[in-house]
Amino acid sequence: MVLKGRAAAGERQAGRPRGARSGSGRRPRGEILRLGRLQLHWLQVVVHVGVALSLAWLAWQYLGGAFVVDPVREVQTFTGKAALVLLMLSLACTPLQTLTGWKAFTRVRRPLGVYSFGYAALHFANYLALDYGFDLGLLFQGIAEERYVIVGFAAGLVLLALALTSTRGWKKRLRKNWKRLHRLVYVAGILAVIHFLWLVKDTQEPLRYAALLGLLLALRLPPVRRAASRLRQALARSWGSAFSRKEPTPVD
Repeated sequence: MVLKGRAAAGERQAGRPRGARSGSGRRPRGEILRLGRLQLHWLQVVVHVGVALSLAWLAWQYLGGAFVVDPVREVQTFTGKAALVLLMLSLACTPLQTLTGWKAFTRVRRPLGVYSFGYAALHFANYLALDYGFDLGLLFQGIAEERYVIVGFAAGLVLLALALTSTRGWKKRLRKNWKRLHRLVYVAGILAVIHFLWLVKDTQEPLRYAALLGLLLALRLPPVRRAASRLRQALARSWGSAFSRKEPTPVD
């Protein structure tokens, strides 16, 4: 019987078309690009292309002289807002997965966070190079005197630590401490919003970011996550039963 089973398995294996994938090696749904071991979901492609286009637009505007009134300030504003928006999108990935059940959101959480740090680094580089002319004395004086600079610098340091330890190698090294460390992303979000709030005179826009951040933090609370998950499952069952319900057969 064992020999028969092995022979049948061999026949099935031999009859499989060359290059066909086994069930375990099936390509994930939504994947559109495969480069060796690298698999990209279409949502990841959207993130990478979107960030590349935003950087290209910024370079085009700056080099083309579109920033006429105050180029340094306009570059500073763009890079700061881009870093904050990408950070909020990164923080929204887990709540969106909880609400929708779509696991693809977790694929873009890391790149969004790394790109947020990248824009924060550009924000700081612009501040150091174009605003202060690499004068470290003036820079440290500004950091010490301006409270919005202090919290912005602190947010950048947190993002730096998270970006450096976002790789699989660091995840293996830190083990359980990796999750504890990367919970500091919420601290970075709070500091970034405070930085924005203290920087501007009109506080309407930073307060909108603060409200969004508060909502995202609330959705991460275990009771709220469980309630959202139960609601999603109930809605999925109700939709499934509604569409699977057969229409009555008409009587002649």
